[in-house]
Amino acid sequence: MNSAPHLLLLQQSLPPISSLQNPKPTLRPSLPAHNSTPGARKSTPTYITACAKTTRKTGGRRKNPDDYHATLTALNSKGRFPRKSLGQHYMLDSEINDQLVAAAEVGEGDVVLEIGPGTGSLTNVLINAGATVLAIEKDPYMATLVSERFAQTGQLKVLQEDFVKCHIHSHMSSLLRSIESSGASSRHAKVVANIPFNISTDVVKQLLPMGDIFSEVVLLLQEETAFRLVESYLRTSEYRPINVFVNFYSDPEFKFKVPRTNFFPQPNVDAAVVKFRLKQPTQYPPVSSTKSFFSMVNSAFNGKRKMLRKSLQHICTPSEIESALENVGRPATSRPEELTTDDFVKLHNLIVKE
Repeated sequence: MNSAPHLLLLQQSLPPISSLQNPKPTLRPSLPAHNSTPGARKSTPTYITACAKTTRKTGGRRKNPDDYHATLTALNSKGRFPRKSLGQHYMLDSEINDQLVAAAEVGEGDVVLEIGPGTGSLTNVLINAGATVLAIEKDPYMATLVSERFAQTGQLKVLQEDFVKCHIHSHMSSLLRSIESSGASSRHAKVVANIPFNISTDVVKQLLPMGDIFSEVVLLLQEETAFRLVESYLRTSEYRPINVFVNFYSDPEFKFKVPRTNFFPQPNVDAAVVKFRLKQPTQYPPVSSTKSFFSMVNSAFNGKRKMLRKSLQHICTPSEIESALENVGRPATSRPEELTTDDFVKLHNLIVKE
């Protein structure tokens, strides 16, 4: 394939270089991990780093930061153009990748899961920080590209799979065991990823219950999604079962906002970074069955405008629900948006008989 026309196409699609020389992400103060107060609101050319004029030290190593030109060259090396169906938006600002890695406190010897490495800009920062990376990439061309780029490091394993369908717990457990058998110290892994916006909820639901494997999950999400996951304010239309799920398995924290101008192609929305500190299984709220617990929560929100004594009457009688709510310290007329995660736990233990 003649690469010149494709290169021209990419150049025409990217924003002007001048606008990306020193992009400054807009920072926001961290929000509280959880507010439970009622009423609160893949020919195989090698990777070329284009125009990387400066290097920086990170963790005693030297690296070339990925930028506008590096992303352009990497995509062109495979004759690729971002695919909307895969939700591909490539990061153009290496400073934000640095901040993602810093938010997860990644250091020498850490094991990190990355979802959708793309051209490897974030992978580059993770490896230079001393981490061993397991990358899951659905696009076979990008999987090949990132594998070739870091083949000499010995710090990257790439699985060409669809993340939402792969057995990530098995893959990570196997990797951690192999590292431990080599004599390295055993520890929980971390997740650091710039994920496609269209699978963010699936990723969150798959990762958060893995506190036995991961200690932190740091994700770059659509800004609106980030706020919904962290600002679990009661008595609002945004309070949903996912908020109960997030707070059951983790302590979430909004880290900072990432303007849409930092991506290629530029999405229609801004992004934000959220850090989830995962709870260990022994720290989960005490319920007899997580399956029955979340089934109850989902039933409650299926009738969001209904009182719980009506939406949960398939579990027990309305009078029993009213009595249980009073024991929880909530009015008999309570609706689902009025209960915290702890309230739902207490209610479940009172009305669900195993």
